[in-house]
Amino acid sequence: MAMITDINDCFDKGCGRCDRFDTADCATRVWADGLLLLRDLCRAVGLNETVKWGHPCYVHAGRNVAIIGAFRQDFRLSFFEAGLMRDPDQVLVRQGPNTTHADALKFTSADDVRTRSATIAEYLQEAKCYAAEGRKAAKPARDLTLPAELSDALDGDPELAEAFHALTPGRQRSYVINLSGAKRSETRIARIAKFRDRILAGKGAQER
Repeated sequence: MAMITDINDCFDKGCGRCDRFDTADCATRVWADGLLLLRDLCRAVGLNETVKWGHPCYVHAGRNVAIIGAFRQDFRLSFFEAGLMRDPDQVLVRQGPNTTHADALKFTSADDVRTRSATIAEYLQEAKCYAAEGRKAAKPARDLTLPAELSDALDGDPELAEAFHALTPGRQRSYVINLSGAKRSETRIARIAKFRDRILAGKGAQER
């Protein structure tokens, strides 16, 4: 199923990533009222609305500022340059154990958005200013330890090795995280074979 590209489809039908698309069970339908409130807040501070990765994405000065996502358990407003955010109210949360910075506001009701609307608008304005200034958060230095199966695959496949080492650090890390999550060596080897074409195309583990 192809990801959607029309902004209204984002709010009416979903992202197009799964078979719940355009059904009553789609998270977009479940959180519809809250998502529209977030949309209004993003547009009210002067961000330009577009679609990226199947989700409503808000841009300023040619830079991604924030993105809205709907999930089964909650819906979120995530900031791209979270490492710059001051977060005086301590409301930003990490979206996973491998997230470098607390980068998201999570909600479980439309009333939650209404209650926190002033804070949301303040954070959006701050992020918009960083985009206007062209500022980016410093990337933390990380040692990347490759799973043994990946090291072996790169040693035996020069084309794959060249493509992997040409990837951005973030894309390399996405493969390490994915492979490290597999308990069995056989599973990691199978995943590497599956990932080969994606690596050669310069994509990360989660990119389509």
